[in-house]
Amino acid sequence: MKPTPTSPNNAALLAFGAHPDDIEFGCGGVIAIETQCGRKAHMVVCSRGEAGSSGTPEQRVQEAKTGAEILGATLEFAELDGDARLEIRTAHAIALAAIIRRVKPGIVLAPSPSPNQHPDHSRLGQLVRDAARLARYGNLDELRAQPPHAIDALLFYEVTSDSAESGQSPLLVDVSDPAVMTAWTRSMEAHASQLRTRNYVELRLTRARLNGLRGGVGHAIALHPNDPLIVESLSQVCRGARAF
Repeated sequence: MKPTPTSPNNAALLAFGAHPDDIEFGCGGVIAIETQCGRKAHMVVCSRGEAGSSGTPEQRVQEAKTGAEILGATLEFAELDGDARLEIRTAHAIALAAIIRRVKPGIVLAPSPSPNQHPDHSRLGQLVRDAARLARYGNLDELRAQPPHAIDALLFYEVTSDSAESGQSPLLVDVSDPAVMTAWTRSMEAHASQLRTRNYVELRLTRARLNGLRGGVGHAIALHPNDPLIVESLSQVCRGARAF
């Protein structure tokens, strides 16, 4: 069976995170833009923060639920290896491919596979990349219950500044709209257990402000395409980031 890409104008947005706060801190503003425009968004968290220095798994699960609700997204937890134990396994890639087939997203967001960060982040990025390919294949026994699905694009987000893809110009998403900034900030603040030792909200907003200055807007979130992006017309290109 040949998969048919779904139009990016109405297909769901699917975001994967290794820990309960990764999506909100890494790309929460992007999700807020999409849901406020009427697109469905679904978040998949692949641990409960069991190895974290702050907060219990129960607290972190509740914080994730609150964060997703603020962003207007649905949420599920995928049972893989647990916090700080994630391994690259074909079985995991197939499990994530099954989620892709079920949700049928147009765009998939995942943490950057760059190695200079928490190993769960980079490994999950690799697993999602593999899963996006496996979701297209028609004859995998474990996936036969669902039809193949080809996504439109896989975009990687940065959980930390050190996880940026080197040598690659990012796609900058303008998140300056006040309603978007409010939702994004509140979703990050929902993870109160993680803010006890460091102000991650300020770090993320400052990073977004620097991206915004680079692009001539208020705040922006950097995303890194796994593959070259295709446009049907140059009218779909907004503008370049060089503002000076």
